[in-house]
Amino acid sequence: MADTALMSIPGQVDPVPAPRDITPRADGRTDLMGLPKARIRELFLQAGLDEKQAKLRSKQVYHWLYHRGVTDFTAMTDIGKTMRPWLDERFVVGRPNVVEAQHSTDGTRKWLLQTDDGHDFEMVFIPDADRGTLCVSSQVGCTLNCTFCHTGTMKLVRNLTPGEIVGQVMLARDALGEWPKGKMDFGDEADESEYRADGRLLTNIVMMGMGEPLYNFDNVRDALKLVMDGEGLGLSRRRITLSTSGVVPAIAKCGDEIGVNLAVSLHAVTKDIRDEIVPLNRKYGIEELLEACAAYPKASNARRITFEYVMLKDKNDSDEDAHELVRLLKHYDLPAKVNLIPFNPWPGSVYECSTPERIKSFSNIVFEAGISAPVRTPRGRDIDAACGQLKTAAEKKSRAQRDREAAAEAAG
Repeated sequence: MADTALMSIPGQVDPVPAPRDITPRADGRTDLMGLPKARIRELFLQAGLDEKQAKLRSKQVYHWLYHRGVTDFTAMTDIGKTMRPWLDERFVVGRPNVVEAQHSTDGTRKWLLQTDDGHDFEMVFIPDADRGTLCVSSQVGCTLNCTFCHTGTMKLVRNLTPGEIVGQVMLARDALGEWPKGKMDFGDEADESEYRADGRLLTNIVMMGMGEPLYNFDNVRDALKLVMDGEGLGLSRRRITLSTSGVVPAIAKCGDEIGVNLAVSLHAVTKDIRDEIVPLNRKYGIEELLEACAAYPKASNARRITFEYVMLKDKNDSDEDAHELVRLLKHYDLPAKVNLIPFNPWPGSVYECSTPERIKSFSNIVFEAGISAPVRTPRGRDIDAACGQLKTAAEKKSRAQRDREAAAEAAG
């Protein structure tokens, strides 16, 4: 992508500069995080290695970066001792900067992260008995202005780069201690610590954090390719879900170029209500959106499309709404699952959560029509980590306050 390329984003008056694959650093070194093997090889060639050396070193470094989670060149033991300082002088393996880490009473963990140029964003890890899900952000802020969503009250600052997106996964694996350990050899001996999904805490990824992933398509695609690469993080595409509010033109492209599971933030079944709570509906209406979902590549009964539906009291939660939801999904013959989400309140919101009885009635109607409609259990509410609550602490508390809290924690 050219440095001068501009990206038009609906709702933005001015175009936002498209981010480069490499974010400039003050020390002049190049951050390799988020770069594919071919790009690393290209950079090694530019730095002075010959073709043979660049190919070998890029293969080794790529493995250490994404398969082993190593951030220090001196720990890359199969690389010659004279080569490691050469790499360290020119390159770095970065991670998002952690500003604050919070733990919920239910086990949910939330991190406030910061980019090298000083912008804050968040990610959330949700542990369950049979899986652990990392909720990953794609943008700093959001441009969609969904009225029930706290994140939607933030202004869009910029897109996250591939390195800043995949860096969230790397950081979570750091925190959970889930990198393979043991001997690694590129010769005749096999790696004794093959990467396995079973037994891990982090098993699933959802692009449901801050931002609209399909408005940062190229960077999200490039990051997820690294996550899915069998020689890299090695996570199956079946364990990755991308959530969109309905950017219709990019949905088919998402299926063709990324191929992960699709989740759609539907939240209403009539034009008037969805226009109000999901303003993007004024551009891409419900019928157009559901047609795009019906055509989504790889969608099947085995890989159903998830429709997210936040339960708002006296707004979208009537029995009539439930029946219309069933009608729409059956009309478009969609292999669907509906996640009913109790509204998570936040200061200043004009909405209330539907009553438990109303949610149960809505769910029963959808279930009786043969469509799965579980009610999502709110997680991490006490640390504002639940669905729709993400809004960086930079907008909730001052830097001075965070510094005081950090100093007090260190002293205690």
